[in-house]
Amino acid sequence: MTDTTFTPRVFSGIQPSGGLTLGNYLGAIKRFVDMQNEGTYETVYCMVDLHAITAKFLDPETLRRNTRELAAGFIASGINPEKSILINQSQVPEHAQLGWIFNCVARMGWMGRMTQWKDKAGKNAEAASLGLFAYPALMAADILVYHATHVPVGDDQKQHLELTRDIATKFNHDYGVDFFPLTEPVIEGVATRVMSLRDGSKKMSKSDPSDASRINMTDDADAIAKKIRKAKTDPDALPSEAGGLEERPEARNLVNIYAALAEMSLEDVLRDHGGQQFGQFKPALVDLAVEKLSPISKEMARLMAAPSEIDRILARGAEQAREITAPILAKTYEIVGMVR
Repeated sequence: MTDTTFTPRVFSGIQPSGGLTLGNYLGAIKRFVDMQNEGTYETVYCMVDLHAITAKFLDPETLRRNTRELAAGFIASGINPEKSILINQSQVPEHAQLGWIFNCVARMGWMGRMTQWKDKAGKNAEAASLGLFAYPALMAADILVYHATHVPVGDDQKQHLELTRDIATKFNHDYGVDFFPLTEPVIEGVATRVMSLRDGSKKMSKSDPSDASRINMTDDADAIAKKIRKAKTDPDALPSEAGGLEERPEARNLVNIYAALAEMSLEDVLRDHGGQQFGQFKPALVDLAVEKLSPISKEMARLMAAPSEIDRILARGAEQAREITAPILAKTYEIVGMVR
């Protein structure tokens, strides 16, 4: 086999399971925008609705609304359909078609070792869907059907990127080709893991029963300000160095959020705010968060009131995506030996 040069291309996606949070924005979408604007890569971003139905039944109207809301969140946050390909997964059938090929490449043992399978299936694994068990192979197809070279992910998805590389390696080896790239994960950023505003040891989540635990991307300025003011803290002043945040999860979380929104390092935030009590720091965080986030919530509301605009953008994205995916799938079928 010869070394193949692949077009530098980024792919990533989020499930349209409803309720975008600040954690989604800082941990993923903001990085999507940054990578789009760097100009180093072609960028493809996806609402992975096929993945959204693997764990539980979703009412069809809810799934449609969630998909449009996620698309609105992407666009309002700065994903530009003129610069990036923005798609709904199920509108590009090559994802599922390559997913079947990869189901036949991946091994049961590989899937059984996925920590998210163990976490989500729990003790009732026999009642879990086959889709939940096999979805890492579909995730690999989502990435490799574009020959994506890089994927921005959180730490919790790194294992799935390793599986994607294993699938690409096995396919290439089995068929004696150098066809699929070994995709690189991109894990970076100050606040790649945003924690609950009520418990700094837990990840910010839309499933938390307390709405006060999270900032929703649909929250208006008043709601954002109220949640930050009521966020759990401790009685001590902010330290001047990062080491002083050890064993202070709530303090670290708020400083991380400030750093990510301001695009500053943790050290620079502490240089500017070290020694302050939270009564001084929180108002500064409120002003920053409202400045950065309220325009996004306003634009999301506008887009959600015009669903035909969202649908038009996604339909155009699907056409653009298929210009990439259709030839890659056709070549995959040829390599495998399927008569076309």
